[in-house]
Amino acid sequence: MTVMKTSMRNFYAHKGRMALSAVAVLLSVAFVCGTLVFTDTMNTTFDKLFASTSSDVTVSAKGASDTGETTSDNGKPPVMPASVLGAVRKADGVKSAEGTVFSTSATVVDADKDSLSPTSGAPTIVGNWNGNDARTMEITDGAAPKGSDQVMVDADTADKHHLKLGDEIGVITAVGTHTAKISGIAAFQVTNPGAAIFYLDTKTAQEALVGESNVYTNVNVTAASGVSDVQLKKNVAAEIGAGYKVQTAKETADANRDSVGGFLDVMKYAMLGFAGIAFLVGIFLIINTFSMLVAQRTREIGLMRAIGSSRKQVNRSVLAEALLLGVVGSLLGVGAGVGIAVGLMKLMGMTGMNLSTDDLTVAWTTPVVGMVLGIVVTVLAAYLPARRAGKVSPMAALRDAGAPADAKAGAVRAVIGLLLTGAGGLGLYLASAADKAAEGSLWLGLGVVLSLIGFVVIGPLLAGAVVRVLGAIVLRPLGPVGRMAERNALRNPRRTGATGAALMIGLALVACLSVVGSSMVASATEELDKSVGTDFIIQSDGGQLMTPQAVQAIKSTPGLERVTEYKWTEADFTTPDGKTLDKTAITAADPTYATDLRVETVAGNLADAYRPDSMSVHEKFAEDHRITLGSKIAVAFKNGSTARLTVRAITSSDAVIDQGAMYTSIATLKRYVPADKLPLDDLVFATAKDGQQDAAYTSLKSALHDYPQYTVRDQTDYKQELKDQIGQLLNLIYGLLALAIIVAVLGVVNTLALSVVERTREIGLMRAIGLSRRQLRRMIRMESVVIALFGALLGLGLGMGWGATAQQLLALQGLNVLEIPWPTIIGVFIGSAFVGLFAALIPAFRAGRMNVLNAIATD
Repeated sequence: MTVMKTSMRNFYAHKGRMALSAVAVLLSVAFVCGTLVFTDTMNTTFDKLFASTSSDVTVSAKGASDTGETTSDNGKPPVMPASVLGAVRKADGVKSAEGTVFSTSATVVDADKDSLSPTSGAPTIVGNWNGNDARTMEITDGAAPKGSDQVMVDADTADKHHLKLGDEIGVITAVGTHTAKISGIAAFQVTNPGAAIFYLDTKTAQEALVGESNVYTNVNVTAASGVSDVQLKKNVAAEIGAGYKVQTAKETADANRDSVGGFLDVMKYAMLGFAGIAFLVGIFLIINTFSMLVAQRTREIGLMRAIGSSRKQVNRSVLAEALLLGVVGSLLGVGAGVGIAVGLMKLMGMTGMNLSTDDLTVAWTTPVVGMVLGIVVTVLAAYLPARRAGKVSPMAALRDAGAPADAKAGAVRAVIGLLLTGAGGLGLYLASAADKAAEGSLWLGLGVVLSLIGFVVIGPLLAGAVVRVLGAIVLRPLGPVGRMAERNALRNPRRTGATGAALMIGLALVACLSVVGSSMVASATEELDKSVGTDFIIQSDGGQLMTPQAVQAIKSTPGLERVTEYKWTEADFTTPDGKTLDKTAITAADPTYATDLRVETVAGNLADAYRPDSMSVHEKFAEDHRITLGSKIAVAFKNGSTARLTVRAITSSDAVIDQGAMYTSIATLKRYVPADKLPLDDLVFATAKDGQQDAAYTSLKSALHDYPQYTVRDQTDYKQELKDQIGQLLNLIYGLLALAIIVAVLGVVNTLALSVVERTREIGLMRAIGLSRRQLRRMIRMESVVIALFGALLGLGLGMGWGATAQQLLALQGLNVLEIPWPTIIGVFIGSAFVGLFAALIPAFRAGRMNVLNAIATD
């Protein structure tokens, strides 16, 4: 009880100093809990959606996926004859059955040809209005579509694009473009995760999406009373025979859940990873806080020992303070986590993915995980300072506060730090020298972890040297105030090292990712310049295939020298070693593709692969299956017959563009696949006549005006698109890393605030001999700046080393250019100085307000 009373008294006595550490715990716990609540809420949203939209039994066409995705290589959804509906209705236990037609391979535009598709990545679904949809949608305005000139749109899409009754929209599919006017608007009765949905009548949907009547993509079956879904599935399957996919409501919902579950898991664990980084940074803040509090209370602890307190009691007293800190910070963090989850939901709403707070899910495990994690991390972080407190002897009460550093412990720490740093450096070297990416990745991970720990441990040793160099450049030109700031930073290297390490971790990751991202862009740009011999690349950003009409419009564009079609399909390969490889990708292109993409060959000539009944394979595939020039491969094309193709070329497996591709000609593909089963083009390449590039670029855009689902890019556009995509990803990661940097800034603030308290008498004496308030504040700000620059220098140097090593692994995949983004690195380094200035504002303000006489009289 005495220990707890003492702990409570000390906790409240230093509540201001504890607050920043509590904020670090709060932020870390809040991010963990917010991530868990957010992903649980998304799971709940999708579960309710899938459960409410799944009929008791669903019959799908052969070739349809378990999730109902309808993309196929001819741009049309897989369908089944309408006679299946009649057969299903005859099955025992069927209460009702209804045929549906829908597609996710459609682009919908308004009268100005602007896309109405979501920008969040959610699908655009076009289908017929049916009873199953009527369960989850309510017509709030107008009426359901009747006739080919009518379409109904969901309310969210209507609101977003300001659509109203009577507005004309166009539905663009592989069949063609169908125009209709909005006859009704329907609102979701369940949470819409962002999809845009458009409804046609059944006959119109069949013609617009498939190009033929009397076909369905699905049959939704409702069970009669007392008939289970499982039994109904058996009855329906027995009635319609083989060749169709039959699923219960649970199987359909589970398949849909699995399709989004992978994405949600990746997002969840990525965000938890960044929360872990914030926790790691918070550990340094907590260690620093308790280390400084213990140092400041040396005399107090010595007196406690002198009047009978044991080492264990002193140790338990400090740990009890940490426990209180952990409990308070974690409790607040759990509450803040729910707020973060709601904020993330609102943020997703701004991108088009609507998540209702009615589905907010806080599982009992979330606050438990947050509390346990926050408390355990806090207590473990305080263990070393607590152990140090227990070693304070009663004689310390006779000395001034602050025991001298343990020289032996410092030497041991330096040796361990050097060994860990050396081991980390060795790991990074072995990663850069690896011949295989998988092996190198293991060494890279080990090298990153060991070098990071090594730098943290060796931080105090580095602080002395680095701070002196930084001081000579940044502080000494400021005169006596700058020199005092430098000495303050050097006074306690362990504290400076720990504070700098907190900032170092976040900035090391920023530097590493910046190097990797810049190197990827530079490598891809170089590869484009080296390999791509065409002027324009035309494709759909939404994944839609190229319709024959659009391809013909491209071919009719004036000013073009050649147009190359590019198709992708699957086939079952039987290789010379007797192995059968199911669903192997093969690319069919026009012979001019050998000119449009200059692929390195290790044997033969790629142009020969486009001869009749010929193909190419990549080097690794050839080695694995004992293939040489002239080898025959039996290729059973999807939806076609089997061909025996001769290998005429073996390409390098190290290519960046089309890596691992195997080529044949479109003419060969047409010999073995019927015209109505032939896959559409994935993309098209176009090359302008000499000197007509600009005119051809304008003409191509004009020719595709009626096909807004396709984008024309020249090489400059393509490079910029690549740069923007990687930039967006990096910005997202930087945003998540900002949490760790915020915690690190709190660490700097805490360190300075406690050091101001520690130096109260010293500050009073300096003020007494003439140091002005302005000079005092400047001294503290400069001390903060040099600590921040110390952490930034270590972090950026370490991160660039990690990034350069990672680029060596990327080189094994063909990304050979190492590019250091110096503007980013320099900008972050300069920004760190401003971080230091910001962190010092409050401590400097408090120091400047001290009463000189009271400060001198402080014990």
